[in-house]
Amino acid sequence: MARKTAQPEDGILVTRNLVKRFGQAMVLDNISLAIEEGKTTVIIGPSGCGKTVFMKHLIVLERPSAGEVFFHGKRIDHLHERDLAKIRMQFGFCFQMSALFDSLTVYENIVFPVRQHYKAVDEKALDELVKQKLAMVGMDGYQQHYPAELSGGQKKRVALARGIALNPEVILYDEPTTGLDPITSDVINELILKLQRELKITSVVVTHDMNSAYKIGDRIIMFHKGKIIADGDAEHIRNHPHDVVQQFIQGKVGEAELAALRLGGTRFETQFMPEDFR
Repeated sequence: MARKTAQPEDGILVTRNLVKRFGQAMVLDNISLAIEEGKTTVIIGPSGCGKTVFMKHLIVLERPSAGEVFFHGKRIDHLHERDLAKIRMQFGFCFQMSALFDSLTVYENIVFPVRQHYKAVDEKALDELVKQKLAMVGMDGYQQHYPAELSGGQKKRVALARGIALNPEVILYDEPTTGLDPITSDVINELILKLQRELKITSVVVTHDMNSAYKIGDRIIMFHKGKIIADGDAEHIRNHPHDVVQQFIQGKVGEAELAALRLGGTRFETQFMPEDFR
């Protein structure tokens, strides 16, 4: 049965017939999708398939070539930046490389969005806010540390604390477990689940990490060449009949790529030696 075109009232975030082109390249090809409130939606797919570009459209960091984006039933893709600033306060964004300000302490990183949006702030209230947000990610006590003093996993946790500083309704995660060992990755997965459970946050997660996708995703959507080719829960994705889906989730090289890799290359008789460059 064909999925009906998403309507503005179908979810907290909805894209309808979303198209994005960069020059002649089609990156998003008629994407209609409703993100359910209070759930974690995971977007998977090979590099360059449009996952991160799609997520940027949800907060209009990219504007569509065609189609529409809705938040709480209100169209937002055509709004002026001034009006978008108010809407973006309802979103937390956790970047792939954490994107902490190296010259600021952990405390200063977390209060940064608060100071950007509110002119008058109570310093004692800020102290309490930072303490609460860091406690949620197991990092209370690190307020005066600088990012350079933190491990990769600790930086991700501080970035999460900053992402919830303004009590957003939605958090967007771009590759939250990239570069982390399996145990630290699972810590991040548990924190994503904790924030959804305790704060009732809607999460959209872009990832290549299938262990993470299966653990945190209420719904997993696979993009391929700018289109949605799979959409369902973990069990549905694991057993999906599409060859491209199975190849991706199993991490296997396709036959065509494998054949190209096995081709013998040209062997040059002349070989440069280290002394040739002295």
